[in-house]
Amino acid sequence: MSDRSTDLRETVRQRYAAAAVQVTEGGTACCGPEPVEVDKNFGSALYTADERDTLPAEAVAASLGCGNPTAVADLHEGERVLDLGSGGGVDVLLSARRVGPTGKAYGLDMTDEMLELALANAAKAKAANIEFLKGTIEAIPLPANTIDVVISNCVINLSTDKPSVFAETFRVLKPGGRIGVSDVVADDALPAAQRAERGDYVGCIAGALSFTEYHEGLKAAGFSDIEITPTHPVADGMHSAIVRATKPMSASTQTSPPAEVAATGAPSASGCGCQT
Repeated sequence: MSDRSTDLRETVRQRYAAAAVQVTEGGTACCGPEPVEVDKNFGSALYTADERDTLPAEAVAASLGCGNPTAVADLHEGERVLDLGSGGGVDVLLSARRVGPTGKAYGLDMTDEMLELALANAAKAKAANIEFLKGTIEAIPLPANTIDVVISNCVINLSTDKPSVFAETFRVLKPGGRIGVSDVVADDALPAAQRAERGDYVGCIAGALSFTEYHEGLKAAGFSDIEITPTHPVADGMHSAIVRATKPMSASTQTSPPAEVAATGAPSASGCGCQT
């Protein structure tokens, strides 16, 4: 990883660590936590009132996404779901309810403060089919061919190595598995320099791929049935979009887990999964 990529990752980590601390400290106030809203295009307002009302206030307050991937992922009872960049756990909690007690929802995040907040939120929700993992979305700490659905909410644009994110997502999905992602995507006519003029990297703007770049990145990783549908503008020439794709049934990928998880399973946040 280049020095610039390392610096950008650390900037992202600090931004989301600060958001988690803000929510945690706000939760001790008499009126509860205030949402960490960026503007109307990002955050908890993108969830329905019914969804927000069934979740811990801290999970809702920590939402910084650009969409609601659980609303489009078409989750089914008994499925195994992975949320890339799970933050305070809002999408993991919603997914866990939809897949039911016979399914499981994983959340993956690199930020200790967000993982601590997510574990606390899962405990409050009394969710027994949830596990949070510490790691990066470029090196997912799960075995190949084990996940039915991968979701993510405005996180892939933050990666400095998107080909690795697409390849790892493809690897962990079962053949026939699918993705349902909300992300920021740029018009094809908008070059990278102009994307950077519209917002910074940590603000989910500068690192966004164009529609064609996103499509080609998923195709190169092996995905089929790729659909990228804009939902609402977030800046001039930039859109929140729903991204869907499928891992072909005939796909063949690594079947053994990475060395670091082969013996004991995927490393969980704080050394243990959330099995409350």
